[in-house]
Amino acid sequence: MKIGSEWGELLVGETAAQLQDQIALQLRQMIQDGRIPPGERLLEAQIAKAFSVSRSPARRALEILSAEKLVREHDRRGYLVSGSAEPGKTGNLAKLEPTKLSQSRQWEVMYGEVEQHLFAAVLLASVRINDQRLAEHFGVSRTVTRDLLARMHGLGLISKDRTGHWIAEQVTPERIHHLFEMRKLLEPHALLQAGPLVPLKWLEQARNSIIAAIENPPVSSATFDQAETDLHVTVLGYAPNKEVLRALHRTHLLFGPTRYLLDPLLGIPSELINAALREHLSIIEKLIGGKIEPAARELHGHIDAAIDRWLRRFRIAREIAEIDLPPYLTSRPAGAIETIPT
Repeated sequence: MKIGSEWGELLVGETAAQLQDQIALQLRQMIQDGRIPPGERLLEAQIAKAFSVSRSPARRALEILSAEKLVREHDRRGYLVSGSAEPGKTGNLAKLEPTKLSQSRQWEVMYGEVEQHLFAAVLLASVRINDQRLAEHFGVSRTVTRDLLARMHGLGLISKDRTGHWIAEQVTPERIHHLFEMRKLLEPHALLQAGPLVPLKWLEQARNSIIAAIENPPVSSATFDQAETDLHVTVLGYAPNKEVLRALHRTHLLFGPTRYLLDPLLGIPSELINAALREHLSIIEKLIGGKIEPAARELHGHIDAAIDRWLRRFRIAREIAEIDLPPYLTSRPAGAIETIPT
């Protein structure tokens, strides 16, 4: 069985941050040099189209400019550029020419495909990554592959064995249960701390995004991944206890498969996706209503339900005799790889 490739829209966290910063920089310069004068209106969808990005980095770029007082929210219909506008020109839509952002670093372009292969492979066995073959497969230098592997190592996706080879250990149901147990213990606690600190405007935007996803099926991998990130990373990130957040960072590999809903191994049925989104929506709505403790209790139940959604992948994997691995991955029995303790 061939593993599909659906990585064109993937933006790892660091890349997404670069996009929003680049967009904010471009808009800031346009405002400061008068190309976008005071009183003109900027819309999220307009910016996304002009810069050829999704709405998420466009929205965050506007939030950056709003925090800098360069723009202000305008009747829930975008943002107005701050300053004294010429008579009769307040609210006019700003003119944005198509703008090309700087290209992603090479390892970022490769990241999604390699990650997808790894997530599918480790459902069945541990694998070793050959960085020379990885470089040859993508036609890049080993410097590029080292950057990619270092990024994956930092996220806990891969490690090194005692001979210095990069490996990804088999993901077992037992390990998944342990990671979800950690989440059930820590995420509701973090939400109790974070809930009162999350900006209401941001919560409303997150709610609207979930509603739009539910009402406009099918849900794309990028949309579902964004919903997961919004609740479990961004919202919880407002918790002041950073030690709890560092511990939770180890569980973020659980969100990886949500970026590949069309993959035959990693995807889950649309009805399960919609169920998860509705759970997200209920939690966000409780936060908007100031019901922090009920939201935390519901988050605990949501994580409990998510275990079965995740474990479904193992049931599918057991029905598959083998996976056609790319040339840079070599399957190894779990016990044949001795890793360096961390």
